[in-house]
Amino acid sequence: MNAFNSIKQSDFLRNRRYEAFVFLILFFGFFGYLANVMGVTNLLNTLMNTAWDLLMNTVFFILGITVLSGALGKLMIEFGVVRLLEIFLAPLMKPIFKLPGVASLAALMTFFSDNPAIISLSNDKNFSKYFKKYELISLTNFGTAFGMGLIVLTFMSSFGYFGPAMIGFLGAIIGAVISTRLMQIMIRKEFPKEEKLVIKEDSSTISFKSKGGVFLRFLNSILDGGKSGVDLGLQIIPGVLIISTIIMIITFGPNDPNVGYQGLAYEGVPILPKIAGWFDWLFNGLFGFKNPELVAFPITSLGAVGAALSLVKEFINQGIISGNEIAVFTAMGMCWSGYLSTHTAMLDTLNYRHLTSKALISHTVGGVFAGAIAHYIYLLLSIWFNI
Repeated sequence: MNAFNSIKQSDFLRNRRYEAFVFLILFFGFFGYLANVMGVTNLLNTLMNTAWDLLMNTVFFILGITVLSGALGKLMIEFGVVRLLEIFLAPLMKPIFKLPGVASLAALMTFFSDNPAIISLSNDKNFSKYFKKYELISLTNFGTAFGMGLIVLTFMSSFGYFGPAMIGFLGAIIGAVISTRLMQIMIRKEFPKEEKLVIKEDSSTISFKSKGGVFLRFLNSILDGGKSGVDLGLQIIPGVLIISTIIMIITFGPNDPNVGYQGLAYEGVPILPKIAGWFDWLFNGLFGFKNPELVAFPITSLGAVGAALSLVKEFINQGIISGNEIAVFTAMGMCWSGYLSTHTAMLDTLNYRHLTSKALISHTVGGVFAGAIAHYIYLLLSIWFNI
């Protein structure tokens, strides 16, 4: 037994050494290439300046939005607006999404907050008792399609694109339908019996009303909602500073091609646009992207929509964005708002981790359709209204 354990430990250490060796090759290969093109000093200055500019001019802007939207969302939950909306939306759930009426609560909760709200709801036995097994599992796709919806819409509208943002919202809804129904088709055969999913007895229950008078509840709601907005805003900082900095440094070229690299913020080596350029016909046909740099937004949305939002301001400064791109970004940003982490966490909570790949595939398809549909709706409306 000792010899067997010794062999296993030896194999583990050897695999770790191989992993470290591969990591070092990829790490120094990537940054070595960038340093060779930009210069070591310029590369380091660009990394620091980009992260600093993102923190000061983008993160705090998004933080302000999350605080205000958090307070608004909490007020709507506290004073029954969410429950009222649920009553109107519930009849639509079965024919459109093939889900119980209470599923509308999941969309509203994630829309006014973020994807983790769907995990809390799925663990609430008073909520999950209305679902069959395959329905509750498909709720992963349904709920995450609306994650950070209020924040995304507010952010896009702040640049004067309210109309395109609402078109994107419609695209996200259609993407949610496709993702949810596709997930149900993919997993339905695993649940031949119409069984309800049993949740543990110690599951927490979502509270929708606090104690106290109206004024005290109002005050507590805006303060607690604002605090949750601060927490959400702080949570997106690593994603924005790390992911967005890396994405931008492989998206944009030097600020002044005639001068060359100066170590300024948002400079880099346009690797991503070059790769996207090979598939320009695809991105142009699906989403109407005229510039290959724009593909950076949906790619970043896969991990964190907050980080993806930070790209929009630079796209506007570059003059490569219009209402069509805002509509597509809104649709794909909502649909793909960090679902790579949310799906895994929720399915693990429900003890169906093995279905994660199917959830990711169906949601990827839903996000692509969301962006494409938003593009063609915008195109049709532009032709119809001559805008």
